[in-house]
Amino acid sequence: MTEQSATAEPGQWLGIHIFYGANARPMVVECIRPLVDELTAQGLLDSYFFMNYWMEGPHVRLRLKPRTPADEPAVRATAEAAIGRFLADRPALYEMDAGFRGELHERLFQLEYPQGTPDGLTGPDGRAKMQPNNSFSYRPYEPEYGKYGGARGVALAEWHFRYSSDLVIAMVRTMNLHLRPVTLGIAAQLMLVMAGTFLPDRDALVAFFDSYHQFWHRAFGGAGFVDNIDYERMYERMSGDLDRRFRPILHALDHGEQHRLPVFLRGWAEHAEELRGRVSALAESAALTFAYPEGAVPVTVTDAHEASVRLLSPYLHMTNNRLYITLRDEAYLAYLVARALRETLAAR
Repeated sequence: MTEQSATAEPGQWLGIHIFYGANARPMVVECIRPLVDELTAQGLLDSYFFMNYWMEGPHVRLRLKPRTPADEPAVRATAEAAIGRFLADRPALYEMDAGFRGELHERLFQLEYPQGTPDGLTGPDGRAKMQPNNSFSYRPYEPEYGKYGGARGVALAEWHFRYSSDLVIAMVRTMNLHLRPVTLGIAAQLMLVMAGTFLPDRDALVAFFDSYHQFWHRAFGGAGFVDNIDYERMYERMSGDLDRRFRPILHALDHGEQHRLPVFLRGWAEHAEELRGRVSALAESAALTFAYPEGAVPVTVTDAHEASVRLLSPYLHMTNNRLYITLRDEAYLAYLVARALRETLAAR
């Protein structure tokens, strides 16, 4: 690193919303990965991450952080060219306001804004606005300081989100994530490794997944997203396979033998360990102040365990989001993991 780059003012995050009414997995492999690699090779990019979202139509929210303010024009030009090429070569073929997408969109708005939709998000007819399919636009990047513990907590989350984004893109390229059972199985293992690293006390780990399952039911129960799931029957069909997969993961974590995990889980476990250490250091230095949900009284958390529990849920959720795990899936996976852990630990 040159002296100039070490002392230069850092660039500001750019937010690009890519509206795409189809599965976005090809986009992250064929557009976002090459774009990030090109910007990195040119020395223009400090960091990036992506997430999936629904507001104004299904879209990918791509965050790019230029290395310096002077690099921003080149980052914008390169990104616009890459996104434009992808949308021309691989356009989504279905209109985003057609059929069930429109109904689902309206339901999500009702859940997100029970007191009424903010100005600018609805049209003259009172319905939620939908952006043109196969389009993109710059939008302000608005970090969730209250959720992640303030400025230093958000910086840590952004560091973690880059690793999570890299991991998901690599799995999309090399694993059969177009098969739903494969995606659910991988998500469950990633959840267990991250949570098992953050919460080494196994009773606390089971309690966390119980509360994670209940959270989705409190938040979205009665809306059709997490209801009407026969958890008992589905668990009974999978219990043997879950125990067979979870037992060696727990053994590796409990005995510091992460090298025995499959490659994608091994790197994830090492990252989770470093992430947990950084969370603990921020908490112990009184650098994490939470105000969540919105409007809550700010609380500075200095206990490392409490900080880990607060941050674990959004960390898990955002990785699941990148994997296209739905709210219904998260409730289901949390139940399976909690019950499998309870029975595995009882057997041990």
